[in-house]
Amino acid sequence: MTQLDNAFADNDAEREQAKALREQARAGGLRFEAYLPGSMADWLLEQVERGGFADPSEAVFVMAQNFIEMEPHRDLRDELLRRMVQAAIDDPRPGIPHEEVCAEMKRWIAKPRPEPAHWQKIAR
Repeated sequence: MTQLDNAFADNDAEREQAKALREQARAGGLRFEAYLPGSMADWLLEQVERGGFADPSEAVFVMAQNFIEMEPHRDLRDELLRRMVQAAIDDPRPGIPHEEVCAEMKRWIAKPRPEPAHWQKIAR
């Protein structure tokens, strides 16, 4: 098991909920709410504006399907992740000290957040 596999090892309540919902979800699908931070939301809405996806729900469906199709190729996915991390490490820009990053994260977390936008499904 990799570090990525262990990243969410402490989500016992979520795992139990998933187990309890599986049979119902197999029969009727699964509806859930997802939060995207600003930069991801901006990217996704741009894709909808361009006609790449009909709505955010379709985008999540396509991305989940892509992830499922890549599952047999975990070695390739893991290699891509390693290369992305290495590229960040090799970035020639000066690094930020760990303490400064932690302090900035604490300030960011403490800031009040604007209300997130909420996509409404348009009945047709």
